[in-house]
Amino acid sequence: MLLLVAAFLTTAQAFYSSGDAVEVLTPANFDAKVLNDDSVWVVEFYAPWCGHCQQLTPEWKKAAKALKGIVKIGAADVDAHKELGGRFGIQGFPTIKIFAGDKKKPIDYQSQRSANAIVAEALKHAQTVAQDRLAGRGGSSSGGSGSGGSKKGNPADVIELTSSIFDKEVLDSKDMWLVEFYAPWCGHCKKLAPEWASAASTLKGKAKLGAVDATQFPDLAQRYGVRGYPTIKYFPAGAKLDAEEYDGGRSAGDIVQFVENKLEQFAEPPEIRELLNDDVFTEECREKSICIVSILPDILDTGAKGRNEYLATLLAMGDKYKKRKFGWVWSFAGEQDKLEASLELGGAGYPALAAVNVKKNAVLHHRGGFSKDSINEFLQYVIAGRIAPSVLRKEVPKLRKATPWDGKDGQLPVEEDYSDLDDVELEPLKTEL
Repeated sequence: MLLLVAAFLTTAQAFYSSGDAVEVLTPANFDAKVLNDDSVWVVEFYAPWCGHCQQLTPEWKKAAKALKGIVKIGAADVDAHKELGGRFGIQGFPTIKIFAGDKKKPIDYQSQRSANAIVAEALKHAQTVAQDRLAGRGGSSSGGSGSGGSKKGNPADVIELTSSIFDKEVLDSKDMWLVEFYAPWCGHCKKLAPEWASAASTLKGKAKLGAVDATQFPDLAQRYGVRGYPTIKYFPAGAKLDAEEYDGGRSAGDIVQFVENKLEQFAEPPEIRELLNDDVFTEECREKSICIVSILPDILDTGAKGRNEYLATLLAMGDKYKKRKFGWVWSFAGEQDKLEASLELGGAGYPALAAVNVKKNAVLHHRGGFSKDSINEFLQYVIAGRIAPSVLRKEVPKLRKATPWDGKDGQLPVEEDYSDLDDVELEPLKTEL
């Protein structure tokens, strides 16, 4: 467990340093280094806590050294830069993608994770690109955004901001804002304009995108420390104490992804719902890809304080994994006994927890303690596909209606009082011969 926590805290720099031939990639440099470069790139998307990623690291460095000057090798810490994971559909670690002729359509690497295999596959794609260029079939990679192109936006959806309205429109509003500071003569600003409009149209009703002509309103540019064009500032929803520099990609897809990540980041955590009837189970488990089912001890075993501590742990995990859109449900020992039997949950004691995919008739049992660290480790393994699921041997039954917990300690059943039996006149026993 300590090794897992230590690995979880490892930074990208601990994996790859300036002395390696591996390029460390971030949202700020990904487009410029990879998508807008004509070189073939092989990119590892990893998480520092991932054991397979740690095993791959020395092989990745060997391959990068061998391919230096021929094919470029990069690595992106998706745990630190989740927008890159969302952008390229990363579902497990490590994922390796090859950015060759058409950078908008990277190719999944499917070979072995040895330096020799990586070098061989990289050279194969480099040769294909070279042959395509020789035959006049293009092969240039510049200008890719990884999002398949941007839809045309309406420039009117971008709000032009001036010194006289900036505070009222931006700072005093409850909306999330992205504001571009530009100069009319700036070439990069002109290139950004259609992407900015496209993102503004896509995000309409979710967030607002504005633009400030810094040559006309230098006071605003000075106020926010603008030193180059375009500069993009992020203002969060609600109270706006300060602006944050936006350093992501400049395609509409990148901008939209950034905003959606922020919206999810500040979204309310999911409700941890008590299994009071079959409708709750349907909404949280049958209609979602994965639901986390917890069976807690009886209230007489924990009291209200103990049960609330368990629920607080689940709420914290729900908040941490809210982007995953898991369902979260709970009951207590014996209340939904048929469900426990079908999931084979609770037989080894309580509390018990499992990840369930009803559509695939599969369940993954958590074997550790009911702590945040232990459940977090389990869910990381579930997401990375490192736990083999069990097939449900019994069909999930329809749940019965239950009485909601009142938040109070449990009460022992009232026993019959037999203290006054001495006052009862008993008839003599009749013996039949």
